[in-house]
Amino acid sequence: MAYTTIDKPTDYFNTVTYSGTGSTQSITGVGFQPDWVWGKGRTLVGYNHGLVDSVRGVSKLIYSNLTEAEETYSTGVTSFDSDGFSVGSGNVFNNGSNTYVAWNWLAGGTASSNTDGSITSTVSANTTSGFSIVSYTSTGSNATVGHGLGVAPSMMIFKRRSGDTENWPVYHKDMGATHIMLLNATDAKSDTATRFNDTEPTSSVFSLGTSGDTNGGTSPFIAYCFAEKKGYSKFGSYTGNGSTEGTFVYTGFSPSFVMLKRTNTTGSWTMYDNKRHTYNPNGEYLLANSSGASVDFDNVDFLSNGFKLRDASFNNGSGDTIIYMCFASSPFTTSTGIPTVAR
Repeated sequence: MAYTTIDKPTDYFNTVTYSGTGSTQSITGVGFQPDWVWGKGRTLVGYNHGLVDSVRGVSKLIYSNLTEAEETYSTGVTSFDSDGFSVGSGNVFNNGSNTYVAWNWLAGGTASSNTDGSITSTVSANTTSGFSIVSYTSTGSNATVGHGLGVAPSMMIFKRRSGDTENWPVYHKDMGATHIMLLNATDAKSDTATRFNDTEPTSSVFSLGTSGDTNGGTSPFIAYCFAEKKGYSKFGSYTGNGSTEGTFVYTGFSPSFVMLKRTNTTGSWTMYDNKRHTYNPNGEYLLANSSGASVDFDNVDFLSNGFKLRDASFNNGSGDTIIYMCFASSPFTTSTGIPTVAR
């Protein structure tokens, strides 16, 4: 049985969908005041992913599918609210002809200084759910940075905020610190010592090399760090079997969100959730590295204790290795031993 300390995952992560109006509106139904909002237009082609967080400030926008530096976007998300967030008239979050999805995470609220690493960081951390937002200024020399989680992160996403355009390096425990992939690209994993100094993160810090996209010059950076929590989140990998009776991936909970990426060859970062598509097979996906609209392709089932691929090649090619990040809608078994049911 997979027991958990989080009986209500939607207290820490939740997805909402809404229709754009082109006029100021409040988006409710999140269930908490988010510290990180990742939004995407679903209907129209050419709308970038927009990411804002409470550490950088609500108007500071970055795009997961682009290499551009952070910009001030005053008509995007305008406030983080007790049950969601408010948006202005900007197209990234509120075009009147578009529908939207927003994925929301709760960190630790107001950030504080962290001196665990050789670089002092500013951190908003939620140790219960295993999520922290880390701001730091690079040095250009090998360094360590405190992440505030109290356990080693399983996955980390980095972005340089100013100056030169830079990629989005991703650390995942199943690739290790010797390899990275890029959130904004389709590249396979690559071997690099300059991103994470070939050093695994610890319970207090992550390590940086001298690469421009994790620690170049003296620039501001943001990192989103995730630690696995039983019954709430899972970060792992699986091997595709090339069959429509595809690979089953055990997570210990019913998923609410899954992002998949093939590591051995090129492939996009494929994002599914339980709000855009509410029944199996789950077909509507977006690509974290693309400004494209949602695509409906029934190729994954969300089950009570994991997810199962339903296509012979898409994220399930024979012998392919696919990493994933996954968050729960409900644990397979609650902290008091009560089973939950499949949707």
